[in-house]
Amino acid sequence: MRNDPVFPYINREISWLSFNARVLQEATNPEVPLLERLKFLGIFSSNMDEYFRVRVATIKRFIDIGEKALDILGDDPRKILLAIKRMVATQQDAFEQAYTRIRHELELESIFIIDETQLDERQAAFVESYFHNRVRPALFPIMLDHIKSFPNLYDGNVYFAIEMSRSDDPSQEKHALLKIPSDVMSRFLTLPPQGKNQYIILLDDVIRHCLKDIFSIFDFDVFRAFTIKVTRDAELDIEDNMIESYIDAVSRSLKKRKQGRPVRMVFDRTISADLLQFLTRRLRLSRQDSLIAAGRYHNFKDFMNFPDVGPLSFRYEPLPPLPHPVLAGQKRLLSIIRQQDILLHFPYQSFHYILDLLREAAIDPDVISINMTLYRLAQNSMVINALKNAVRNGKSVTVVIELQARFDEKANIYWAQKLEENRVRVIYGVPGLKVHSKLCHITRREEGKLVHYCTIGTGNFNESTARIYCDDTLLTADPRITRDVDKVFAFLKDNSRVPRFKHLLVAPFQMRQHFEQMLDREIEAARAGQEAWIFIKVNSLVDRAIIAKLYDASRAGVKIRMIIRGICSLVKRKDFSDNIEIISIVDRFLEHSRIFFFHNGGKRLCFMGSADWMRRNLSNRVEVITPVYSEALQQELWDMLSIQWQDNCRARIIDSRQSNPMRTPGATSPRIRAQYEIYDYLQRSVTPS
Repeated sequence: MRNDPVFPYINREISWLSFNARVLQEATNPEVPLLERLKFLGIFSSNMDEYFRVRVATIKRFIDIGEKALDILGDDPRKILLAIKRMVATQQDAFEQAYTRIRHELELESIFIIDETQLDERQAAFVESYFHNRVRPALFPIMLDHIKSFPNLYDGNVYFAIEMSRSDDPSQEKHALLKIPSDVMSRFLTLPPQGKNQYIILLDDVIRHCLKDIFSIFDFDVFRAFTIKVTRDAELDIEDNMIESYIDAVSRSLKKRKQGRPVRMVFDRTISADLLQFLTRRLRLSRQDSLIAAGRYHNFKDFMNFPDVGPLSFRYEPLPPLPHPVLAGQKRLLSIIRQQDILLHFPYQSFHYILDLLREAAIDPDVISINMTLYRLAQNSMVINALKNAVRNGKSVTVVIELQARFDEKANIYWAQKLEENRVRVIYGVPGLKVHSKLCHITRREEGKLVHYCTIGTGNFNESTARIYCDDTLLTADPRITRDVDKVFAFLKDNSRVPRFKHLLVAPFQMRQHFEQMLDREIEAARAGQEAWIFIKVNSLVDRAIIAKLYDASRAGVKIRMIIRGICSLVKRKDFSDNIEIISIVDRFLEHSRIFFFHNGGKRLCFMGSADWMRRNLSNRVEVITPVYSEALQQELWDMLSIQWQDNCRARIIDSRQSNPMRTPGATSPRIRAQYEIYDYLQRSVTPS
């Protein structure tokens, strides 16, 4: 959606749908192992759920505020919503076609996903036994015909809207609502094999098979169950209340989220018109709300946990984490970091090095304090355990935990309370700003002086996501950097004073200014006929001021290469972006790192950290980008980005229409799949030839 010929700009919501289409491409790619393709369908579905909860809900809020929305968005929110609906409908059709193809390919491998109508006698008996022992106790139907208030349909759950009647008297009809309990049991039941054939039935169809049993008090023999799913506005409205604590305010807002305004209802397209009308009326869904006709099954995110069936070739080959060439086998990590800067690359290298560092700091008698920022944590966080252990060992531990990390708010409240119970000082962010930086700061007494160590990363301190997210973390004792990190924590502890940073780029203070200055230097060099380029990798490019600078740079002759995994609001257009090339890589790991290179008159500058080029990152969050001063580590990051730039297997070209054409190898060119090439590159550093 290009709203201004003078300033080409694609609305972020439209560009995000283009990104999710890239995820769907992986589900249709025959080179991707079969069960991994099912997982990509699950990822696509999960992404779409969050998109409606957050982004579509936001567009609807803009519609509510009227004419002011045009000034804020730069476009009519009704036009945006209409474009979203069209694209979502197209993608839903492609999604269902992809699922049908995958099912067919599974059947060719003797793996059958069957429904209740396909059960033979032995299978039916097995399903009925499972139903009575496991499923029936978790079912609590609600009869709809005479209730005064319609039950609240919770976001993220799948429900059956059920019609039941008698075949000899169809006018005797009742309706019920039934939640499918996939939150307390698997969505899939593997049936006993028959020869080489394997059979799987969804929990939905287990319940369908046994509907007569559930409603046995009625004399019905005809049952029709239609799947529905409601998505609600997930925005937290946290009011400023001096009496109420911040943690209580977030907790109260989380409770309100459960009753958030419905923004989407997905329904089985075979549902009767009368039942659909009844549901939309009782849910108070308006014309501008998204009603999406879909197939028999919803909540495909559950397919990320599809049963592990079939040969090993149905899954990605294992890529075990590599030992770090410097840290592997070392007993004292702090002494190594004191001598040289270290880069860790997840998931290619193990997150255990971070846990080892925290463990060492906890038991080292000379370590005085540990400070950390936490945004998203693993379900059973070893990081939290390490911090609690540090307190038990007499260390001063301060944790800044962001309670408004979207959809992790409840977990973060839990972790904050657990930390406080263990005498950790917990700071709940900064009023008006999200703390999104990824920092750890360790202070140690050495020879009568205080020495500071820190880690600065692109990703969270989360050992679960570190297995599937591509992130980088710098470990350093360089006083130029550690002094600035110390200032960041001083600000987080006392917001009344804004420090001056000499080396780090810190939002919302001077990060934007420094990025614009570096872009300006490249523009000046290009206009003077000198070599000028930038090479960056981010998750999203949305900020209008940065995009305007990039257009200026392109027109001046600056060569710009960008690897952007997600949203890209910059438009490829003649006379604006002739010198800009953009690719996006979607593969088995999620690309998540943010890395920035500037030519800088031949004195190459390299930065990495937590911020994307979005307004929220540059203006509304506490973000930290660090320079990488080590020439060896700069070269390491350059080599990795260069490998990604050569990808011709999983790279998509971001063109003017954001249509995601795949970059393919030429007739004589070697195939380069960047994530595997990077693994090999790092492996060579461990076992040089």
